Amino acid sequence: MSVATKVKNIIPLLDRVLVQRIKPEQKTSTGIYIPEKAQETPNQGHVLAVGKGMQNKDGKHIPTQLQVGDKIILPSYGGTPVKIAHEEYLLFRDSEILAKVAE
Repeated sequence: MSVATKVKNIIPLLDRVLVQRIKPEQKTSTGIYIPEKAQETPNQGHVLAVGKGMQNKDGKHIPTQLQVGDKIILPSYGGTPVKIAHEEYLLFRDSEILAKVAE
């Protein structure tokens, strides 16, 4: 089974969102390689899967605000790490995501 198929098999529950962080640049524009320890953790990512949403106290359905493929801004810390075939993904609640990047 390929990595893409394994990721598609993960369906977040409720208002959870499956995210993959954008990988940091490993080389500067002049061609100098940046060591891993000196690289900053990127605060942007791509949405890979979304849950159906939550219900409020009255039982009314509140859908998630994100869709698969959205580019988002993430908090510095948080999220539940999920490892699939040597790749790390994160599960966030919809309310924890800071912003959606309009492209």
